[in-house]
Amino acid sequence: MHKVEPLKQRTLVVGSGLIAGQLIQKLRQHNELGLVPVGLIDDEIHETPVQDIDHLGSLGDLEDVLDLHAIDRVILAFSRASHQQLLECVRICRDRGVAVDVVPRLFELMDGMRSLAYVGGMPLLSASAPTLSRPAQLAKRALDVIAAGVGLALIAPAVLTIAVAIKLESPGPVLFRQTRAGKGGRRFQLLKFRSMYRDAEQRKSEYANQNDLADGVMFKIRTDPRITRVGHFLRKYSLDELPQLWNVLKGQMSLVGPRPLILVETDALETWALRRLELRPGLTGPWQIYGRSENTFQEMVRFDYQYVAGWSLARDLEILLATVPAVLSGRGAY
Repeated sequence: MHKVEPLKQRTLVVGSGLIAGQLIQKLRQHNELGLVPVGLIDDEIHETPVQDIDHLGSLGDLEDVLDLHAIDRVILAFSRASHQQLLECVRICRDRGVAVDVVPRLFELMDGMRSLAYVGGMPLLSASAPTLSRPAQLAKRALDVIAAGVGLALIAPAVLTIAVAIKLESPGPVLFRQTRAGKGGRRFQLLKFRSMYRDAEQRKSEYANQNDLADGVMFKIRTDPRITRVGHFLRKYSLDELPQLWNVLKGQMSLVGPRPLILVETDALETWALRRLELRPGLTGPWQIYGRSENTFQEMVRFDYQYVAGWSLARDLEILLATVPAVLSGRGAY
């Protein structure tokens, strides 16, 4: 993928509806991929979450669309076209030297799929039943205790500096405590550095109509007037979450895990999504590296389900390593 303007790829989406719309949104949010969505084509146009994307025609117009719009890449995303029509789309793209990507069906389960097997020449993705064995649990907990203990010792000077900055800007406690749902649904007090003015909760109803998230569950305002200047800085680089290392050390949280939900969000979960409660909530997790506040509640729940369904210690280490650049970039944090 390319960031340099001349090397960016003009991208056409084959398909419409929710998944195609989400794909277009993600391509726009992740400029580092270098994929610029030009439009979409489909025989039956279904409503997408994106309104400002051009419908360039039907599948039969693919050849003309590729030429007319100088398309470099085509992504097949849940069109209701027939199997034969989609194969023809791939053939046309290959004949013209256009790269092709496919969003697979059942993509929500991809994290749990680890191997490719062949049956009579037919490829099969295998999803083994995940098991969180006792040794794996002990290894995960050992990593939590060691890393949290060392981390708390190392950040002691920063904690003092942040505490003084919070106190100097606005009256109120240094730490913010909030009840969250932990492993097995057990409640615990999550700790954060206070990033808002002391009366933020009382003023929340004043700004209800400014909520940037239309999922009816989460509440986020990009330019929230309740956030202090120090709080803006802390949130941008996730420094407000450093006290959660204490939650990790106490066994209430893990370094990596599902997002720690407030009780209202937990109550809004569908039955299948409650599987997220099998693991301790995490200081970081898939939501942290895939966009943070730019993700909707439904996307966050799906990320967490994929994580729990395909859990492995190696996956935890991957997320920890990916968290560093995600936090330093400040992308999606507000």
